[in-house]
Amino acid sequence: MIRLIAIDIDGTLLDRTGRIPDENRRAIAESLDCGIEVALVTGRGFTFAQPVAEQLGLPVVIVASNGAIVRRLDGTTVLRRLMPKDVARDILEQTAAFRGEAAVVFDRPAAGQLVSGGLDWTHPSRAGYYGRYGALISETVPLEDCLGEDPVEVMFTGGVTRMRDLIAGLEAAPRADRYAVSFVEYGWRDFILVDVLAAGVTKGTTLAAWARALGLTSESVMAVGDNYNDREMLAFAGTGVAMGNSVAELLEGAFHITGTNDEAGLAQAIDRYALGRTAV
Repeated sequence: MIRLIAIDIDGTLLDRTGRIPDENRRAIAESLDCGIEVALVTGRGFTFAQPVAEQLGLPVVIVASNGAIVRRLDGTTVLRRLMPKDVARDILEQTAAFRGEAAVVFDRPAAGQLVSGGLDWTHPSRAGYYGRYGALISETVPLEDCLGEDPVEVMFTGGVTRMRDLIAGLEAAPRADRYAVSFVEYGWRDFILVDVLAAGVTKGTTLAAWARALGLTSESVMAVGDNYNDREMLAFAGTGVAMGNSVAELLEGAFHITGTNDEAGLAQAIDRYALGRTAV
């Protein structure tokens, strides 16, 4: 029996226009009414995930920043796994060739949550983000000078080929065991967002820790996602579900497949696997 549902936000809970389909809201509400815990597990920072949860209007837990932060909707911190600042400094030093695509993310309430060392905010894949959240962004040159405290992560954004090269370099580095690399890829936009977090921090490891805190085994957990950073949490869950709009690697993996985010595929999955309903 499913007792915990972990739900990715972008590409899963939200449709292509960034809205929550009514069917998704209905299915989550019915799950909560049945005593099932629900967590939104996202690459977004808490500040950027909280408004989505508030739109949902339901008592969910937010697992933010790919597992680095776990908070309740009111902002109460349940778990925080920051990156040691010396590790962040080492990452910035070894990725100096990618400085124009780098930023450092902190767990702060307002300004300075994201610190850039010269990102091009006019780039089509970044301009919208800056327009919405510019008040939370600051600039520091050189970027290393911002590391007066432990950050949540070091973040990189850019084209697919260049970011794939960055990921390969990070994973092959001599001290790669000091950090974890997560990423989301949008091939149609020629865009990858790379999150470099503290060692062992992924959506999957934090979901496992949250399940243990609730006294649950993986067999009682259902997870739904669509991108590369969801792979470990889908693999941990006894019932891992890939959205129909997922990247090919998830669609070709050993996961259940549901409809797309524009078809309320999340609701379809919850109805079938958590609420035991058969589609008509």
